[in-house]
Amino acid sequence: MEKFKRLRQQLRQLLDDNTSLLAPSAYDSLSAKIIEKVGFPLVYVGSYGVSAAKGLPDVGLLTLDELVSVAGAVVNAVQVPVLADAENGFYHPANIWRMVQAYEQAGVAGIHIDDHVSGKHSNLPPRMLTQEQLLKNLHAALQARTDPDFLIIGRTDIAWATGDAEQAVERMVAMLDAGADLVFPTGLTHVQLAEIRQRIPGKIICVYQEGATAEQQADAAISITIYHSLSLYAAADAVTLALTDLKNAEHGKIARQSQPVAALLDQLLDYKGFNARGQRYL
Repeated sequence: MEKFKRLRQQLRQLLDDNTSLLAPSAYDSLSAKIIEKVGFPLVYVGSYGVSAAKGLPDVGLLTLDELVSVAGAVVNAVQVPVLADAENGFYHPANIWRMVQAYEQAGVAGIHIDDHVSGKHSNLPPRMLTQEQLLKNLHAALQARTDPDFLIIGRTDIAWATGDAEQAVERMVAMLDAGADLVFPTGLTHVQLAEIRQRIPGKIICVYQEGATAEQQADAAISITIYHSLSLYAAADAVTLALTDLKNAEHGKIARQSQPVAALLDQLLDYKGFNARGQRYL
C-alpha cells in the first residue's frame, strides 16, 4: 500500500538526517493514537506491552499472529511509522520468511529480531542463539523482505545474558556487516555504549535507561530510544488511582477528572467525523 511505503521512507529519511528519535511503546491502538497526538514521530509496539495488555508476563508466550495483529491495528490507527518487536524471528531461518511477510503486509515500518531463545524477563537461566545462528536468522529476514525500505534491525541480548560487552560488540559488528539496517543492544549502560560507540559502524537503537542524561544519550549516539513501558505504566497508574477514588466513593473527583479526558477521546476516536458522515448520508 502507498501509505506503508510512504511511512517506511519517512522513517528512513529521519534516520538519514541523523535525527534522534524517541519511540514510546503502544500496547493498543488508543495508546498509539495518544502517542501520535502528543507529537512523537514514531510508535513502537513491543512484546512487553502486548503481553501485559493480554494479562501475561513477557516471557515468550506470544505467538506471531498475536504480535502482528496488534502491530497492524496500530498501523491502521496512526499516520506515523510503526516499529515492531519480532522476538527471535519465530523459529528457524526457513520459517522467517513468513514472519517478515506478515509484518510487511501489516504495514509496519521495521522490525527487530533478537538472539534470545528463552529466559528473558525471568529468573530462569538465559539461553541464547550462537552468533552463527543469529546471523542465519538475520540473513533469512533480509532475503525475505520485498520492500527495501522495510527496516530489519538486529538485536542482541548477549551482554544482558553474560555481562560481556565485548561479545555484544562482536555481534553488532557482525550483524551490520551482514546487512542489518540498525543494531539494538541490551544489557549495556550508556557509559559502556559511549565507550564502544566508535567501534560500531552503524546506527543504534536502545531502550531508555532510568537516570540517563541527555549528555549520555548524545555521547552514545543513539538513533532511536525506545520507552517500552512508559505508556503502560502511566495507564496502569491512572486506572488504579481512578478505581481507588471510586472505591472510596469520591464521585465528584472522578467526574472532574473524566471531563477533559472524555473530550480528548471524542477527538481521537473521531466522533465528529462519524456524525458528519451520518448527516451526509441520512
